[in-house]
Amino acid sequence: MAEEDVYTKDGTVDYRGNPANKKKTGTWKACPYILGNECCERLAYYGMSSNLVLYFKLQLGQHSATASKNTSNWSGTCYITPLIGAFIADSYLGRYWTIACFSIIYVIGMALLTLSASVRGMKPTCHGKNKCHPTETQSAICFLALYLIALGTGGIKPCVSSYGADQFDDANEKEKKHKSSFFNWFYFSINIGALIAASVLVYVQDNVGFGWGFGIPAVAMAIAVVSFFSGTRLYRNQKPGGSPITRLCQVLVASLRKYRVKVPADKSLLYETGDAESAIKGSRKLDHTKDLRVFDRAAVVTPSDSIKESPNPWRLCTVTQVEELKAIIRLLPVWATGIIFSTVYNQMSNMFVLQGYTMDRGVGNTSFTIPTASLSVFDTISVILWVPIYDRVIVPIARKFTGHRNGITQLQRMGIGLFISILSMLAAGVLEVLRLNMVRRHDYYEKVVPMSIFWQVPQYFIIGCAEVFTFIGQLEFFYEQAPDAMRSVCAALSLTTVALGSYLSSLLVTIVTEISTRDGKVGWIPDNLNYGHLDYFFWLLAVLSALNLGAFLLVARWYTYKKAVGTLRQSF
Repeated sequence: MAEEDVYTKDGTVDYRGNPANKKKTGTWKACPYILGNECCERLAYYGMSSNLVLYFKLQLGQHSATASKNTSNWSGTCYITPLIGAFIADSYLGRYWTIACFSIIYVIGMALLTLSASVRGMKPTCHGKNKCHPTETQSAICFLALYLIALGTGGIKPCVSSYGADQFDDANEKEKKHKSSFFNWFYFSINIGALIAASVLVYVQDNVGFGWGFGIPAVAMAIAVVSFFSGTRLYRNQKPGGSPITRLCQVLVASLRKYRVKVPADKSLLYETGDAESAIKGSRKLDHTKDLRVFDRAAVVTPSDSIKESPNPWRLCTVTQVEELKAIIRLLPVWATGIIFSTVYNQMSNMFVLQGYTMDRGVGNTSFTIPTASLSVFDTISVILWVPIYDRVIVPIARKFTGHRNGITQLQRMGIGLFISILSMLAAGVLEVLRLNMVRRHDYYEKVVPMSIFWQVPQYFIIGCAEVFTFIGQLEFFYEQAPDAMRSVCAALSLTTVALGSYLSSLLVTIVTEISTRDGKVGWIPDNLNYGHLDYFFWLLAVLSALNLGAFLLVARWYTYKKAVGTLRQSF
Protein backbone atom coordinates (compact mmCIF):
# COMPACT_ATOMS: atom_id res chain seq x y z
CA MET A 1 0.00 0.00 0.00
CA ALA A 2 1.34 3.43 -0.92
CA GLU A 3 2.32 5.62 2.01
CA GLU A 4 -0.35 8.19 1.15
CA ASP A 5 -3.06 5.50 1.35
CA VAL A 6 -2.12 4.56 4.92
CA TYR A 7 -3.49 7.80 6.37
CA THR A 8 -6.88 9.48 6.32
CA LYS A 9 -7.45 12.35 3.90
CA ASP A 10 -9.92 14.38 5.92
CA GLY A 11 -7.32 16.07 8.14
CA THR A 12 -7.79 13.88 11.23
CA VAL A 13 -4.92 13.09 13.59
CA ASP A 14 -4.39 10.51 16.32
CA TYR A 15 -4.09 11.18 20.07
CA ARG A 16 -0.42 12.15 19.63
CA GLY A 17 -1.18 14.71 16.92
CA ASN A 18 0.19 12.56 14.08
CA PRO A 19 -1.77 11.84 10.89
CA ALA A 20 -4.43 9.21 11.65
CA ASN A 21 -3.57 5.70 10.43
CA LYS A 22 -6.58 4.11 8.67
CA LYS A 23 -5.85 0.63 10.04
CA LYS A 24 -5.19 1.60 13.65
CA THR A 25 -7.73 4.35 14.30
CA GLY A 26 -11.34 5.26 13.70
CA THR A 27 -14.23 3.41 12.00
CA TRP A 28 -16.38 0.99 13.99
CA LYS A 29 -13.54 -0.11 16.27
CA ALA A 30 -13.47 3.35 17.90
CA CYS A 31 -17.24 3.76 18.04
CA PRO A 32 -18.13 1.38 20.94
CA TYR A 33 -16.36 3.70 23.39
CA ILE A 34 -18.20 6.74 22.03
CA LEU A 35 -21.54 4.93 21.90
CA GLY A 36 -20.97 3.57 25.41
CA ASN A 37 -20.28 7.09 26.65
CA GLU A 38 -23.45 8.40 25.03
CA CYS A 39 -25.56 5.52 26.36
CA CYS A 40 -24.45 6.14 29.98
CA GLU A 41 -24.69 9.94 29.68
CA ARG A 42 -28.23 9.71 28.31
CA LEU A 43 -29.14 7.26 31.07
CA ALA A 44 -27.99 9.93 33.53
CA TYR A 45 -29.84 12.74 31.74
CA TYR A 46 -33.14 10.92 31.27
CA GLY A 47 -32.83 9.46 34.77
CA MET A 48 -33.21 13.04 36.00
CA SER A 49 -35.42 14.65 33.38
CA SER A 50 -38.09 11.94 32.95
CA ASN A 51 -39.54 12.47 36.42
CA LEU A 52 -38.37 16.02 37.08
CA VAL A 53 -41.81 17.59 36.67
CA LEU A 54 -43.15 15.38 39.48
CA TYR A 55 -40.07 16.08 41.63
CA PHE A 56 -40.82 19.80 41.33
CA LYS A 57 -44.51 19.24 42.07
CA LEU A 58 -44.28 16.69 44.88
CA GLN A 59 -40.93 17.41 46.54
CA LEU A 60 -40.52 21.16 45.92
CA GLY A 61 -44.25 21.91 46.32
CA GLN A 62 -44.78 23.65 42.96
CA HIS A 63 -48.09 24.01 41.11
CA SER A 64 -48.61 21.96 37.92
CA ALA A 65 -48.12 24.88 35.53
CA THR A 66 -45.05 26.13 37.47
CA ALA A 67 -43.51 22.65 37.56
CA SER A 68 -44.13 22.25 33.83
CA LYS A 69 -42.55 25.63 33.04
CA ASN A 70 -39.50 24.99 35.25
CA THR A 71 -38.96 21.60 33.61
CA SER A 72 -39.24 23.15 30.15
CA ASN A 73 -36.89 26.01 31.04
CA TRP A 74 -34.24 23.66 32.44
CA SER A 75 -34.57 21.29 29.50
CA GLY A 76 -34.31 24.25 27.14
CA THR A 77 -31.12 25.45 28.82
CA CYS A 78 -29.63 21.97 28.40
CA TYR A 79 -30.02 22.46 24.66
CA ILE A 80 -28.83 26.09 24.56
CA THR A 81 -25.52 25.54 26.37
CA PRO A 82 -24.26 23.32 23.52
CA LEU A 83 -23.60 26.56 21.64
CA ILE A 84 -20.95 27.33 24.27
CA GLY A 85 -19.38 23.87 24.10
CA ALA A 86 -19.48 23.79 20.31
CA PHE A 87 -17.76 27.17 20.00
CA ILE A 88 -14.97 26.07 22.36
CA ALA A 89 -14.59 22.74 20.51
CA ASP A 90 -14.42 24.18 16.99
CA SER A 91 -12.31 27.18 17.97
CA TYR A 92 -9.84 26.07 20.61
CA LEU A 93 -9.94 22.70 22.39
CA GLY A 94 -11.21 20.29 19.76
CA ARG A 95 -14.01 17.81 20.40
CA TYR A 96 -12.03 15.34 22.51
CA TRP A 97 -10.89 17.77 25.22
CA THR A 98 -14.20 19.64 25.22
CA ILE A 99 -16.07 16.42 26.00
CA ALA A 100 -13.52 15.56 28.69
CA CYS A 101 -13.63 18.95 30.49
CA PHE A 102 -17.39 19.44 30.43
CA SER A 103 -17.94 15.85 31.63
CA ILE A 104 -16.24 16.81 34.90
CA ILE A 105 -18.69 19.71 35.36
CA TYR A 106 -21.53 17.29 34.62
CA VAL A 107 -20.38 14.82 37.30
CA ILE A 108 -20.08 17.63 39.88
CA GLY A 109 -23.65 18.74 39.11
CA MET A 110 -24.94 15.18 39.38
CA ALA A 111 -23.24 14.68 42.74
CA LEU A 112 -24.69 17.94 44.10
CA LEU A 113 -28.19 17.02 42.88
CA THR A 114 -27.92 13.65 44.63
CA LEU A 115 -26.89 15.36 47.86
CA SER A 116 -29.76 17.86 47.58
CA ALA A 117 -32.23 14.96 47.44
CA SER A 118 -30.70 12.72 50.10
CA VAL A 119 -28.72 14.61 52.79
CA ARG A 120 -30.66 15.93 55.80
CA GLY A 121 -30.66 19.71 55.80
CA MET A 122 -30.15 19.84 52.03
CA LYS A 123 -33.28 17.91 51.08
CA PRO A 124 -36.83 19.24 51.65
CA THR A 125 -38.57 18.41 54.94
CA CYS A 126 -41.53 16.14 54.23
CA HIS A 127 -44.56 15.12 56.32
CA GLY A 128 -45.84 12.07 54.52
CA LYS A 129 -44.76 10.99 51.05
CA ASN A 130 -45.75 14.03 49.00
CA LYS A 131 -46.23 16.83 51.55
CA CYS A 132 -42.86 18.58 51.44
CA HIS A 133 -41.86 22.08 52.45
CA PRO A 134 -38.46 23.09 51.00
CA THR A 135 -36.67 26.21 52.15
CA GLU A 136 -35.43 28.77 49.64
CA THR A 137 -31.87 27.54 50.23
CA GLN A 138 -32.82 23.92 49.54
CA SER A 139 -34.59 24.90 46.32
CA ALA A 140 -31.60 27.04 45.32
CA ILE A 141 -29.17 24.14 45.82
CA CYS A 142 -31.38 21.91 43.68
CA PHE A 143 -31.51 24.44 40.85
CA LEU A 144 -27.76 25.17 41.14
CA ALA A 145 -27.09 21.46 40.63
CA LEU A 146 -29.49 21.24 37.70
CA TYR A 147 -27.95 24.21 35.91
CA LEU A 148 -24.42 22.88 36.49
CA ILE A 149 -25.63 19.74 34.74
CA ALA A 150 -27.07 21.92 31.97
CA LEU A 151 -23.66 23.54 31.52
CA GLY A 152 -21.89 20.18 31.57
CA THR A 153 -24.16 18.67 28.98
CA GLY A 154 -23.46 21.72 26.79
CA GLY A 155 -19.94 20.47 26.12
CA ILE A 156 -21.02 16.91 25.44
CA LYS A 157 -24.18 17.06 23.34
CA PRO A 158 -22.82 18.95 20.31
CA CYS A 159 -19.52 17.09 20.24
CA VAL A 160 -20.26 13.39 20.77
CA SER A 161 -22.31 12.79 17.60
CA SER A 162 -19.86 14.82 15.49
CA TYR A 163 -16.91 13.12 17.16
CA GLY A 164 -18.33 9.70 16.31
CA ALA A 165 -18.88 10.77 12.70
CA ASP A 166 -15.28 12.05 12.59
CA GLN A 167 -14.16 8.42 12.91
CA PHE A 168 -15.22 7.85 9.28
CA ASP A 169 -13.16 9.44 6.49
CA ASP A 170 -15.29 11.62 4.19
CA ALA A 171 -12.78 11.04 1.39
CA ASN A 172 -13.27 7.27 1.56
CA GLU A 173 -16.54 6.16 -0.08
CA LYS A 174 -16.72 2.92 1.90
CA GLU A 175 -16.27 4.70 5.24
CA LYS A 176 -18.62 7.52 4.23
CA LYS A 177 -21.40 4.98 3.61
CA HIS A 178 -20.95 3.65 7.16
CA LYS A 179 -21.23 7.17 8.57
CA SER A 180 -24.95 7.29 7.81
CA SER A 181 -25.43 4.05 9.75
CA PHE A 182 -23.44 5.50 12.64
CA PHE A 183 -26.07 8.22 13.20
CA ASN A 184 -28.79 5.56 13.38
CA TRP A 185 -26.88 3.45 15.92
CA PHE A 186 -25.84 6.56 17.84
CA TYR A 187 -29.50 7.38 18.38
CA PHE A 188 -30.12 3.72 19.19
CA SER A 189 -27.55 3.92 22.03
CA ILE A 190 -29.23 7.08 23.34
CA ASN A 191 -32.47 5.18 23.68
CA ILE A 192 -30.92 2.16 25.36
CA GLY A 193 -29.89 4.58 28.12
CA ALA A 194 -33.32 6.18 28.05
CA LEU A 195 -34.99 2.76 28.30
CA ILE A 196 -33.17 1.94 31.54
CA ALA A 197 -33.92 5.44 32.88
CA ALA A 198 -37.63 5.30 32.08
CA SER A 199 -38.10 1.82 33.51
CA VAL A 200 -35.67 1.20 36.37
CA LEU A 201 -34.74 4.71 37.53
CA VAL A 202 -38.24 6.16 37.46
CA TYR A 203 -39.44 3.20 39.52
CA VAL A 204 -36.62 3.80 42.04
CA GLN A 205 -37.53 7.49 42.30
CA ASP A 206 -41.22 6.74 42.88
CA ASN A 207 -40.83 3.80 45.25
CA VAL A 208 -37.40 4.07 46.92
CA GLY A 209 -36.65 7.78 46.85
CA PHE A 210 -35.11 10.53 44.76
CA GLY A 211 -31.80 10.22 46.61
CA TRP A 212 -31.20 6.80 45.08
CA GLY A 213 -33.03 7.86 41.92
CA PHE A 214 -30.51 10.64 41.31
CA GLY A 215 -27.50 8.78 42.75
CA ILE A 216 -27.65 5.95 40.21
CA PRO A 217 -27.54 8.38 37.23
CA ALA A 218 -24.53 10.06 38.90
CA VAL A 219 -22.70 6.72 38.90
CA ALA A 220 -23.76 6.16 35.27
CA MET A 221 -22.22 9.50 34.33
CA ALA A 222 -18.94 8.50 35.97
CA ILE A 223 -19.00 5.28 33.93
CA ALA A 224 -19.62 7.37 30.79
CA VAL A 225 -16.43 9.33 31.44
CA VAL A 226 -14.40 6.12 31.96
CA SER A 227 -15.83 4.64 28.74
CA PHE A 228 -14.85 7.71 26.76
CA PHE A 229 -11.26 7.85 27.99
CA SER A 230 -10.80 4.10 27.39
CA GLY A 231 -10.87 4.59 23.62
CA THR A 232 -8.36 7.46 23.47
CA ARG A 233 -5.73 5.56 21.43
CA LEU A 234 -8.29 4.62 18.77
CA TYR A 235 -9.83 8.02 18.12
CA ARG A 236 -9.38 10.24 15.10
CA ASN A 237 -9.36 13.94 16.02
CA GLN A 238 -10.13 16.99 13.92
CA LYS A 239 -7.95 19.99 14.71
CA PRO A 240 -9.87 23.11 15.78
CA GLY A 241 -10.07 25.58 12.92
CA GLY A 242 -10.16 28.85 14.86
CA SER A 243 -13.15 30.97 15.76
CA PRO A 244 -15.99 30.35 13.29
CA ILE A 245 -17.79 33.46 14.58
CA THR A 246 -14.81 35.59 13.61
CA ARG A 247 -14.72 34.11 10.10
CA LEU A 248 -18.43 34.73 9.57
CA CYS A 249 -18.08 38.32 10.80
CA GLN A 250 -15.15 38.87 8.42
CA VAL A 251 -17.34 37.91 5.45
CA LEU A 252 -20.11 40.24 6.60
CA VAL A 253 -17.72 43.16 7.12
CA ALA A 254 -15.85 42.57 3.84
CA SER A 255 -19.09 42.34 1.83
CA LEU A 256 -20.40 45.55 3.45
CA ARG A 257 -17.17 47.37 2.65
CA LYS A 258 -17.57 46.36 -0.99
CA TYR A 259 -21.28 46.99 -1.31
CA ARG A 260 -20.67 48.99 -4.51
CA VAL A 261 -18.43 46.36 -6.08
CA LYS A 262 -19.91 44.32 -8.94
CA VAL A 263 -19.58 40.54 -8.62
CA PRO A 264 -18.02 39.02 -11.79
CA ALA A 265 -20.04 36.41 -13.69
CA ASP A 266 -16.97 34.15 -13.89
CA LYS A 267 -16.56 32.48 -10.49
CA SER A 268 -12.87 31.78 -11.21
CA LEU A 269 -12.22 35.51 -10.75
CA LEU A 270 -13.24 35.29 -7.10
CA TYR A 271 -10.44 34.95 -4.55
CA GLU A 272 -9.38 31.51 -3.36
CA THR A 273 -6.05 30.14 -2.17
CA GLY A 274 -3.93 28.46 -4.81
CA ASP A 275 -3.08 25.55 -2.51
CA ALA A 276 -4.95 22.26 -2.73
CA GLU A 277 -6.12 22.76 0.83
CA SER A 278 -8.35 25.44 2.26
CA ALA A 279 -6.90 28.37 4.20
CA ILE A 280 -9.15 27.30 7.08
CA LYS A 281 -7.49 24.66 9.24
CA GLY A 282 -9.41 21.39 9.24
CA SER A 283 -11.68 22.34 6.34
CA ARG A 284 -11.89 21.28 2.71
CA LYS A 285 -12.50 23.89 0.05
CA LEU A 286 -16.14 24.57 -0.79
CA ASP A 287 -17.39 25.01 -4.33
CA HIS A 288 -18.98 28.33 -5.24
CA THR A 289 -22.80 28.46 -5.24
CA LYS A 290 -24.94 30.93 -7.16
CA ASP A 291 -27.43 31.90 -4.46
CA LEU A 292 -26.88 34.63 -1.84
CA ARG A 293 -24.52 36.39 -4.26
CA VAL A 294 -24.52 39.54 -2.13
CA PHE A 295 -21.86 37.89 0.05
CA ASP A 296 -19.67 37.07 -2.96
CA ARG A 297 -18.48 40.68 -2.82
CA ALA A 298 -16.25 39.65 0.09
CA ALA A 299 -14.25 37.46 -2.33
CA VAL A 300 -13.94 40.05 -5.13
CA VAL A 301 -10.35 41.25 -5.56
CA THR A 302 -10.11 45.03 -5.86
CA PRO A 303 -7.01 47.18 -6.60
CA SER A 304 -6.70 47.97 -2.89
CA ASP A 305 -6.39 44.25 -2.00
CA SER A 306 -2.92 42.74 -1.77
CA ILE A 307 -3.06 39.03 -2.60
CA LYS A 308 0.67 38.51 -3.03
CA GLU A 309 1.06 38.70 0.72
CA SER A 310 -1.51 37.57 3.25
CA PRO A 311 -4.63 39.65 2.50
CA ASN A 312 -6.54 41.43 5.25
CA PRO A 313 -9.36 38.95 6.05
CA TRP A 314 -11.63 41.84 7.04
CA ARG A 315 -11.38 43.14 3.46
CA LEU A 316 -10.89 40.02 1.32
CA CYS A 317 -12.17 36.53 2.08
CA THR A 318 -11.77 33.24 0.23
CA VAL A 319 -14.65 31.59 -1.62
CA THR A 320 -14.62 28.82 0.99
CA GLN A 321 -15.02 31.34 3.79
CA VAL A 322 -17.94 32.99 1.96
CA GLU A 323 -19.53 29.59 1.36
CA GLU A 324 -19.29 28.86 5.09
CA LEU A 325 -21.58 31.81 5.77
CA LYS A 326 -23.91 30.80 2.94
CA ALA A 327 -24.12 27.26 4.32
CA ILE A 328 -25.15 28.56 7.75
CA ILE A 329 -27.77 30.90 6.27
CA ARG A 330 -29.23 28.07 4.17
CA LEU A 331 -29.47 25.88 7.29
CA LEU A 332 -31.44 28.43 9.31
CA PRO A 333 -34.90 27.95 7.69
CA VAL A 334 -34.56 24.16 8.04
CA TRP A 335 -33.43 24.68 11.63
CA ALA A 336 -36.45 26.88 12.40
CA THR A 337 -38.91 24.19 11.31
CA GLY A 338 -37.50 21.85 13.98
CA ILE A 339 -38.72 24.06 16.84
CA ILE A 340 -42.40 23.03 16.69
CA PHE A 341 -41.41 19.37 16.46
CA SER A 342 -39.32 19.79 19.61
CA THR A 343 -42.29 21.42 21.35
CA VAL A 344 -44.31 18.30 20.61
CA TYR A 345 -41.44 16.09 21.78
CA ASN A 346 -41.22 18.10 25.01
CA GLN A 347 -44.73 17.02 26.01
CA MET A 348 -43.46 13.56 26.95
CA SER A 349 -41.78 14.98 30.05
CA ASN A 350 -44.55 17.48 30.74
CA MET A 351 -48.19 17.14 29.74
CA PHE A 352 -48.06 13.41 29.07
CA VAL A 353 -46.73 12.85 32.61
CA LEU A 354 -49.40 15.09 34.17
CA GLN A 355 -52.10 13.43 32.05
CA GLY A 356 -50.95 9.97 33.14
CA TYR A 357 -50.91 11.02 36.80
CA THR A 358 -54.72 11.35 36.67
CA MET A 359 -55.23 7.81 35.29
CA ASP A 360 -55.26 4.32 36.79
CA ARG A 361 -51.64 3.21 37.15
CA GLY A 362 -52.35 -0.21 38.60
CA VAL A 363 -51.44 -3.50 36.93
CA GLY A 364 -54.29 -6.02 37.06
CA ASN A 365 -55.26 -7.05 40.57
CA THR A 366 -51.78 -6.49 41.98
CA SER A 367 -50.71 -3.68 44.30
CA PHE A 368 -48.02 -2.62 41.83
CA THR A 369 -48.44 0.88 40.38
CA ILE A 370 -46.63 2.15 37.31
CA PRO A 371 -44.66 5.38 37.76
CA THR A 372 -46.23 7.94 35.43
CA ALA A 373 -42.95 8.92 33.77
CA SER A 374 -42.21 5.24 33.01
CA LEU A 375 -44.60 5.38 30.09
CA SER A 376 -41.81 7.11 28.14
CA VAL A 377 -40.31 3.63 27.94
CA PHE A 378 -42.71 3.03 25.04
CA ASP A 379 -41.21 5.97 23.17
CA THR A 380 -37.81 4.37 23.74
CA ILE A 381 -39.01 0.92 22.67
CA SER A 382 -40.45 2.49 19.54
CA VAL A 383 -37.08 4.07 18.70
CA ILE A 384 -35.20 0.85 19.43
CA LEU A 385 -37.57 -1.04 17.10
CA TRP A 386 -37.61 1.55 14.32
CA VAL A 387 -33.85 2.21 14.09
CA PRO A 388 -32.90 -1.29 12.85
CA ILE A 389 -36.04 -1.45 10.70
CA TYR A 390 -35.11 1.86 9.10
CA ASP A 391 -31.40 1.00 8.72
CA ARG A 392 -31.77 -2.62 7.56
CA VAL A 393 -35.15 -2.68 5.79
CA ILE A 394 -36.40 0.75 4.71
CA VAL A 395 -33.06 2.11 3.44
CA PRO A 396 -32.16 -0.90 1.22
CA ILE A 397 -35.67 -1.01 -0.26
CA ALA A 398 -35.78 2.76 -0.85
CA ARG A 399 -32.27 2.65 -2.34
CA LYS A 400 -33.49 0.30 -5.09
CA PHE A 401 -36.15 2.79 -6.15
CA THR A 402 -34.31 6.08 -5.68
CA GLY A 403 -30.67 5.13 -6.27
CA HIS A 404 -29.79 7.43 -3.37
CA ARG A 405 -26.99 6.23 -1.08
CA ASN A 406 -29.20 6.64 2.01
CA GLY A 407 -32.43 5.50 0.40
CA ILE A 408 -34.11 8.87 0.82
CA THR A 409 -32.61 12.31 1.33
CA GLN A 410 -32.17 13.72 4.81
CA LEU A 411 -34.79 16.39 4.14
CA GLN A 412 -37.32 13.79 2.98
CA ARG A 413 -36.63 11.79 6.14
CA MET A 414 -37.20 14.84 8.35
CA GLY A 415 -40.44 15.73 6.55
CA ILE A 416 -41.89 12.25 7.16
CA GLY A 417 -41.09 12.63 10.86
CA LEU A 418 -42.85 16.01 11.04
CA PHE A 419 -45.99 14.46 9.57
CA ILE A 420 -45.92 11.56 12.05
CA SER A 421 -45.56 13.99 14.97
CA ILE A 422 -48.98 15.48 14.12
CA LEU A 423 -50.52 12.05 14.67
CA SER A 424 -49.04 11.85 18.19
CA MET A 425 -50.80 15.07 19.23
CA LEU A 426 -54.06 13.85 17.71
CA ALA A 427 -53.74 10.59 19.66
CA ALA A 428 -53.07 12.48 22.92
CA GLY A 429 -55.99 14.82 22.29
CA VAL A 430 -58.44 12.00 21.55
CA LEU A 431 -57.38 10.18 24.73
CA GLU A 432 -57.92 13.32 26.82
CA VAL A 433 -61.41 13.80 25.34
CA LEU A 434 -62.28 10.22 26.32
CA ARG A 435 -60.80 10.69 29.79
CA LEU A 436 -62.71 13.92 30.44
CA ASN A 437 -65.95 12.35 29.18
CA MET A 438 -65.53 9.62 31.78
CA VAL A 439 -64.85 12.24 34.47
CA ARG A 440 -68.08 14.09 33.66
CA ARG A 441 -70.25 11.02 33.22
CA HIS A 442 -69.26 9.44 36.54
CA ASP A 443 -68.33 12.51 38.61
CA TYR A 444 -64.65 11.56 39.00
CA TYR A 445 -63.57 15.17 39.50
CA GLU A 446 -61.74 14.48 42.76
CA LYS A 447 -60.62 10.97 41.90
CA VAL A 448 -58.18 9.13 39.69
CA VAL A 449 -60.04 8.19 36.52
CA PRO A 450 -60.42 4.38 36.24
CA MET A 451 -58.92 4.40 32.77
CA SER A 452 -55.68 2.45 32.38
CA ILE A 453 -52.55 4.55 31.86
CA PHE A 454 -51.65 2.12 29.08
CA TRP A 455 -54.07 4.06 26.85
CA GLN A 456 -51.19 6.55 26.58
CA VAL A 457 -48.96 3.99 24.83
CA PRO A 458 -49.97 4.97 21.24
CA GLN A 459 -49.00 8.64 21.66
CA TYR A 460 -45.59 7.68 23.08
CA PHE A 461 -45.03 5.06 20.39
CA ILE A 462 -45.90 7.47 17.58
CA ILE A 463 -43.49 10.12 18.90
CA GLY A 464 -40.74 7.46 18.98
CA CYS A 465 -41.35 6.71 15.31
CA ALA A 466 -41.29 10.43 14.50
CA GLU A 467 -37.95 10.78 16.33
CA VAL A 468 -36.28 8.13 14.17
CA PHE A 469 -37.17 10.11 11.07
CA THR A 470 -36.81 13.72 12.25
CA PHE A 471 -34.14 13.80 14.97
CA ILE A 472 -31.76 11.30 13.36
CA GLY A 473 -32.29 12.91 9.96
CA GLN A 474 -31.56 16.27 11.57
CA LEU A 475 -28.35 14.97 13.20
CA GLU A 476 -27.04 13.66 9.88
CA PHE A 477 -28.26 16.66 7.89
CA PHE A 478 -26.57 19.25 10.08
CA TYR A 479 -23.32 17.25 10.18
CA GLU A 480 -23.21 16.71 6.41
CA GLN A 481 -24.24 20.24 5.45
CA ALA A 482 -22.00 21.96 8.00
CA PRO A 483 -18.66 23.38 6.85
CA ASP A 484 -15.89 21.02 8.01
CA ALA A 485 -14.53 23.43 10.62
CA MET A 486 -18.00 24.24 12.02
CA ARG A 487 -19.49 20.81 12.61
CA SER A 488 -19.73 21.10 16.39
CA VAL A 489 -21.34 24.52 16.04
CA CYS A 490 -23.88 23.20 13.55
CA ALA A 491 -24.59 20.18 15.75
CA ALA A 492 -25.23 22.64 18.58
CA LEU A 493 -27.44 24.67 16.26
CA SER A 494 -29.58 21.62 15.57
CA LEU A 495 -29.84 20.99 19.34
CA THR A 496 -31.07 24.51 19.97
CA THR A 497 -34.32 23.53 18.25
CA VAL A 498 -34.95 21.31 21.28
CA ALA A 499 -34.13 24.24 23.57
CA LEU A 500 -36.42 26.63 21.76
CA GLY A 501 -39.08 23.93 21.59
CA SER A 502 -38.91 23.64 25.38
CA TYR A 503 -39.05 27.42 25.81
CA LEU A 504 -41.94 27.61 23.35
CA SER A 505 -43.77 24.93 25.33
CA SER A 506 -43.26 27.01 28.48
CA LEU A 507 -44.43 30.15 26.67
CA LEU A 508 -47.52 28.41 25.29
CA VAL A 509 -48.43 27.17 28.78
CA THR A 510 -48.03 30.73 30.12
CA ILE A 511 -50.17 32.23 27.34
CA VAL A 512 -52.82 29.52 27.54
CA THR A 513 -53.01 29.81 31.34
CA GLU A 514 -53.27 33.62 31.16
CA ILE A 515 -56.05 33.59 28.56
CA SER A 516 -58.01 30.55 29.73
CA THR A 517 -58.18 31.61 33.40
CA ARG A 518 -59.75 35.01 32.75
CA ASP A 519 -63.06 35.82 34.44
CA GLY A 520 -62.37 33.32 37.23
CA LYS A 521 -62.27 30.25 34.97
CA VAL A 522 -60.12 27.25 35.99
CA GLY A 523 -58.32 27.29 32.64
CA TRP A 524 -57.06 24.56 30.35
CA ILE A 525 -54.30 23.31 32.69
CA PRO A 526 -55.40 23.61 36.35
CA ASP A 527 -53.76 21.70 39.21
CA ASN A 528 -56.61 19.18 38.99
CA LEU A 529 -56.73 18.32 35.28
CA ASN A 530 -60.18 16.79 35.71
CA TYR A 531 -61.58 20.35 35.78
CA GLY A 532 -59.51 21.51 32.80
CA HIS A 533 -59.22 21.05 29.05
CA LEU A 534 -55.78 19.61 28.35
CA ASP A 535 -57.20 18.30 25.06
CA TYR A 536 -57.40 21.89 23.78
CA PHE A 537 -53.66 22.23 24.36
CA PHE A 538 -52.99 19.09 22.31
CA TRP A 539 -55.25 20.35 19.49
CA LEU A 540 -53.30 23.61 19.49
CA LEU A 541 -50.01 21.73 19.07
CA ALA A 542 -51.49 19.59 16.29
CA VAL A 543 -52.53 22.70 14.33
CA LEU A 544 -49.11 24.34 14.85
CA SER A 545 -47.42 21.12 13.70
CA ALA A 546 -49.52 21.00 10.51
CA LEU A 547 -48.64 24.61 9.68
CA ASN A 548 -44.99 23.86 10.44
CA LEU A 549 -45.01 20.89 8.03
CA GLY A 550 -46.28 23.16 5.27
CA ALA A 551 -43.46 25.63 5.94
CA PHE A 552 -40.90 22.80 5.94
CA LEU A 553 -42.03 21.56 2.52
CA LEU A 554 -41.50 25.04 1.07
CA VAL A 555 -38.06 25.34 2.70
CA ALA A 556 -36.99 21.89 1.51
CA ARG A 557 -37.81 22.73 -2.11
CA TRP A 558 -35.65 25.85 -1.90
CA TYR A 559 -32.63 24.25 -0.19
CA THR A 560 -29.30 23.90 -2.04
CA TYR A 561 -26.92 21.19 -0.80
CA LYS A 562 -23.31 22.22 -0.23
CA LYS A 563 -20.48 20.80 -2.36
CA ALA A 564 -17.04 20.15 -0.90
CA VAL A 565 -14.11 19.94 -3.32
CA GLY A 566 -10.73 18.34 -2.76
CA THR A 567 -9.46 16.49 0.29
CA LEU A 568 -7.43 17.23 3.37
CA ARG A 569 -4.17 15.48 3.99
CA GLN A 570 -1.76 15.88 6.86
CA SER A 571 1.90 16.30 5.94
CA PHE A 572 4.79 14.99 8.02
